[in-house]
Formats: sequence, structure tokens, C-alpha cells
Amino acid sequence: MEKEGEVSPRPPLAYIRGVPVYGFVGNNWAEVEGFQARPDDLLICTYPKSGTTWVSEIVDLILNNGDVEKTNRDAIAIRVPYLEFAAPGFPFGTELLVNAPSPRFIKTHMTVGMLQKTFWENNCKIIYVARNAKDVAVSFYHFDKMALLHPDPGTWDEFLENYMAGKVSYGSWYDHVKGWWEKTKDHQILYLFYEDLKEDPKREIRKIMQFIEKELGEEIVERIYHHTMFCKMKDNLMTNYKTVPTNVLDQKVSPFMRKGIVGDWKNHFTVAQSERFDEDYKKKMAGSSLRFRTEL
Repeated sequence: MEKEGEVSPRPPLAYIRGVPVYGFVGNNWAEVEGFQARPDDLLICTYPKSGTTWVSEIVDLILNNGDVEKTNRDAIAIRVPYLEFAAPGFPFGTELLVNAPSPRFIKTHMTVGMLQKTFWENNCKIIYVARNAKDVAVSFYHFDKMALLHPDPGTWDEFLENYMAGKVSYGSWYDHVKGWWEKTKDHQILYLFYEDLKEDPKREIRKIMQFIEKELGEEIVERIYHHTMFCKMKDNLMTNYKTVPTNVLDQKVSPFMRKGIVGDWKNHFTVAQSERFDEDYKKKMAGSSLRFRTEL
């Protein structure tokens, strides 16, 4: 996976179409901008730390009829290339995808406004996964501490301020989830919620199967459910990102797969932070029909 070259740690954020992204993404944006979607491409999109890897593994298993051996063929980052990924010493996402056979399964964290128009023109199916803003904040903070492609998050208090202001990679959580929610009105998008997946994984697995038009029996649903349990994926080298060098993801600082629960925000937010966050949330989500659960 690794090429010659070193990764310079923690470059500042770059801006693409007004949206902040981790710095290296800007280096390959011309290739991302010119990316040509195919009609049978399947795209999974999320705001960071919203269950991307979890749902990617579920979908890859569905596409492979529940065959675990096939999903163990390579690391998830190779099986489901991250379209806009860029870092010195690694193949860019566009490189992995351009010659990949169809149908391609593609990951992105882009906003609706950043996504290439060929995905819309080709009427590609899109799965979007959203997670409540408070748990995303906590997970993103721990991720930024160990992800050396991202700026240093500073203290939890500093990070939370930047997160609320949209001054983190991929910008405002509010704009991201609302933008994709609105897009469901005129495009074939399956909009999933992390909390629903935690509450009843098998129900959501069936929902995904129906969306991508795969009819698989209950025995396979059960197999997919067991293989994609958090404890299983955390120990699976093909999904836990431990094959990624420590100069990119330093999992001694924090594991890529940390807790995978709903409500961990309660262990980090002070009462004052939670109250201030809630007031800001009400203003930024005013008028939206989106509803999230912060506990189960």
C-alpha cells in the first residue's frame, strides 16, 4: 500500500469550494474534480466519524453475498477506496478507483456541494450515514488526536469550539447532514442513522439490501450482523486500520475503533458545554425535519 516518501504531519486545513478539508486533499483536487462516475457506482457518504467503516463492511458483505472470506481479501481502505484521499507515500483514492472494475464501491466525506456532478448525471445510488452531533464531536476529537494528516485538535474545549464553528475537516456537521437530507428529495439516496443501526442492526441491514437490490436470506443477514459487530471489527485487521503506518494513524494515542456506542458524549461534555451546545444546535437546525437521538 505504501509508496516511497514521507508524510509531513499535521498540515493546516485547505479549503475546497469553501469547505475546510485536511490539507493533503487539496493537492489532488484536480483529479478528484475530474473524476468520472459510472452508472453502477455505489457511493457511501458520511460526515467523518459517523459509522463509515461499519456500513462499508456491511455493504461489502452484501455485495459478496455474505462471503466473509471475500471481504477479508484486503483492507477496507483498498476494498472501498476513499475518493478524495491524498497523502504522500500512498496511492490517492482516484488512483485506486480509475482502473477498478465495475461495479465500484466508493467512500467519500464530501458535502453535497463538493460532490462531482457525474454522480448525479449517472443517477448513482448513494448511501448516507448520519450520527448525532454530540457523539460525532467526541469521536472526531479522539480521531484528530491520532490522525496525523489532520491539524492538532488542541484541548477538548478548543476542539469543541472549532467543531461548533465548522472549523474542522469537512466543515459544519449541521450543513453536511442537512445538505444530504435535502438531496434525498430528488436523488436515490438511502439516508441511514447510526443510532438506528445500533438499535436494530438486522433491520438496517435488510434496508440496505433492499436499496441495492440484493435478495439474501435470513441466514446471511445473521452472518453479516455477527461479522460486523463492533467487537469483531475492532479486532479485524481488515477493518481496524492497524495496517496503516503510525506516521499516519497513531493508534497508541487512540484506537481508530474506540467505543462505537451511543451516548459517549456524556463522558466528555461538561454541563455548561452541553447546555451551550444545545442552544447552538437549536439555532442551526431550526426549520429542519431531521431528528437525532443522543441516547438509546
